[in-house]
Amino acid sequence: VLARRCGIVFRRYKNNGKGRSVPVASIYPQGEHPVRNSQIDKDALWAIRKIQQAGGEAYIVGGAIRDIILGRAPKDFDIATSLSPRQVQRLFWNARIIGRRFRIVHLFFGQKIIEVTTFRSDEENFEDGRNNVFGTIEQDAKRRDFSINSLYYNPSNGQLLDFNDAMPDFRRHVIRSLIPLSYSFSEDPVRMIRALKYQATTGFRLKSDVRRAIKKNAANIQQCSTSRLTEEVSKILSSGSALPILSNLEKYGLVEYILPQISVYLGYESVRKSIAELDRVVSEGKANGTPVQKEEIIYHFLRPMIVFPDASSMTADELFKEGFRQAKILLSPMTPPNYELERAVEMI
Repeated sequence: VLARRCGIVFRRYKNNGKGRSVPVASIYPQGEHPVRNSQIDKDALWAIRKIQQAGGEAYIVGGAIRDIILGRAPKDFDIATSLSPRQVQRLFWNARIIGRRFRIVHLFFGQKIIEVTTFRSDEENFEDGRNNVFGTIEQDAKRRDFSINSLYYNPSNGQLLDFNDAMPDFRRHVIRSLIPLSYSFSEDPVRMIRALKYQATTGFRLKSDVRRAIKKNAANIQQCSTSRLTEEVSKILSSGSALPILSNLEKYGLVEYILPQISVYLGYESVRKSIAELDRVVSEGKANGTPVQKEEIIYHFLRPMIVFPDASSMTADELFKEGFRQAKILLSPMTPPNYELERAVEMI
């Protein structure tokens, strides 16, 4: 049920089971928000149309909408739908179901992947790990990590659905957790990295309860697999904001668990200058449409920390082996592909 409010925003209501209608979302029509279909990936738009034609609900969600509202070009476009993973798979020839804890669908378009997730229930138990229960869009919205990532955009009518007062948070420049902090960071410690990354890249402030929870749960990051942390570090280094993000992680005590060897060097001016140069190179590459290669990113990151005291007496092969040895130690426990590390060491 929709009702007009303030002349510009609708409210979405539902029956609370006791004969009363209660508001569950604000709905912003096309003219009241900055998101446009021209900013959405064409394959994502095509996938949404196909799902909707099959009778399902489908929306662009998460980081893509956050970035557009912030005036940035999104890198990835994720879709949330009412259809089950199996129903989505039947609709698309290029679909593959992945995951065990929560099954999702990847749609392959060449090298590009569009992720499709089914609405998740809020009746699951966060603590016992039961996360493969499907639900409604209202329930799904309550399972998003932070309010700024919880907006749903429907390209077919241009409406932006806000179930968590996310738009006011954008106006207040606030990052607020939607999952109870009593177990949010213990259920998935990577959320701490994301919170600090969003703070650094948006300029928004973390709510005080989020700050306290990160300091309290910093050691939980050790529970994450090496592969997940490697992926997160890679995203940080290729973000164009690596220095402020790493500074945030250092401030809250996470760097010593994520990159223990690197944490020793972050206070050195030469290291901070090199990371700032990395941010400049990455930002220029994004602006010019020429992404920086992974080996060049590693090169800028490690260059001032790899030293050769006896370089004059070493052969080229010995220099390479020593540089590679140091690079592996510095990045431990991260495990980037060896070929990327080898090329970075060759550059050094």
